[in-house]
Amino acid sequence: MSPFGRSNKCDEIKVEVESLISTLQRGLGNARLSMPPSYCIFKTPSILFRHRENAFLPNCFSIGPMHHGKPNFVVTDKIKMKYLKGLLSRVLAATHPEAEKMSEEAKGIEEQKILSDWINVVRSIEKQAMVCYAGLDCAEMGDEFVNMLLLDGCFIIELFRKDAEVVNKELDDPIFSMSCMFQFLHHDLILLENQIPWLVLQTLFDKTKLPSETKSLIELALHFFATMFTSNPPLKPDIFKDKDIKHILDFLRLSLILPSREIHLDKKSGWQPIRSLTKLKEAGVKFIKVAPESILDIKFRNTGVLEIPSLLIQETTETILRNLIAYEQCLPNCPPIFISYAKVLDNLIDTTSDLDILCKRDIWDNWLSPEDATQFFNKLYNDTYVKEFYYSNLYDDLNNYCKRWWPRWRAYYVQNYFSKPWAIAAQIYAVIMFVFTLWQTYIKKG
Repeated sequence: MSPFGRSNKCDEIKVEVESLISTLQRGLGNARLSMPPSYCIFKTPSILFRHRENAFLPNCFSIGPMHHGKPNFVVTDKIKMKYLKGLLSRVLAATHPEAEKMSEEAKGIEEQKILSDWINVVRSIEKQAMVCYAGLDCAEMGDEFVNMLLLDGCFIIELFRKDAEVVNKELDDPIFSMSCMFQFLHHDLILLENQIPWLVLQTLFDKTKLPSETKSLIELALHFFATMFTSNPPLKPDIFKDKDIKHILDFLRLSLILPSREIHLDKKSGWQPIRSLTKLKEAGVKFIKVAPESILDIKFRNTGVLEIPSLLIQETTETILRNLIAYEQCLPNCPPIFISYAKVLDNLIDTTSDLDILCKRDIWDNWLSPEDATQFFNKLYNDTYVKEFYYSNLYDDLNNYCKRWWPRWRAYYVQNYFSKPWAIAAQIYAVIMFVFTLWQTYIKKG
């Protein structure tokens, strides 16, 4: 090859390298990826989404911008409009005693004034709401973003008021007259992707609250989600005092973490497996139901008793747990408390026999089939990362107890020789015969 050929080849390589350097420099200049502390509403990570898609997608109601405007929510958007119209009429009647005597035109003008006031209130916190959504440019929506927050926020507030009977329910209200609608709402309101900031809810609640109303937004929310985790929940709104609530899903997470007495005392790096309930039973561990301050407070006592808070297993149980886990995985510096809880449940509930142990003792109330409930417990925390395990002490205590020979021997003996009436009778007969033999021997020697 001629010298000229080599020179041309080198020049081409030099141009390609310079172009590559230029491209990388531009990329480095734009590489300012950061996670603002305001982010609290996220798109579900695909690695978690793929395990159970239905647990992350709304059934009927779109809340917030991530699913806004989709065709399958057109019908329920009309329900939201009906709720907004009812709220406007009620506020108008309360603030204008002469409202009944007004013409329809005059009423419409006054309602427009009230609505305009509400829009301005939402607009004043618009930027604070926008920065809550990770990976979403809400500014592109323009005025639609404010309208959406107003409509969704008023709908949720009115829903809570009607559920708590602060506001009368209309006979033709599809949410309360159709049981499936209410179930769909319990599912849709707890999804990570289906949230609006709590700030919006609180602002609209304060703006629309009438003097006759005595309950706070927190009290109404607690009432609405009262049976999410247990059939007899303790409602304690005071635990939220001075707490920064980010949205409804965060509210539900705090409702279990704040009253917990155990979870904050028990965390270590890494994690270890816990034996299943069947194996713990074989090792002599007993199980008792405790009135839950929080479902998180699973505690083992040195007397050989594992205290397990009651838990209601229903259609929304898997949904709420999966979304709480996804939330903890996305929120910066969030303690993986529910991921740790999911690991414990997966270890304890290995087969349907383990679940039966809790249900037969009325510790858990299972509304699903044993197979379905066991299956979702076994897959809850797949593809999650845990840097701190919040049940390390529970593992240590159970493991140390299971190594003792006496509880294991006693459990084996009771299970094999005192589990059925005929076995008990045989044991009593054996004891009587043993005593009688000793007595006869003593008589003969005497």
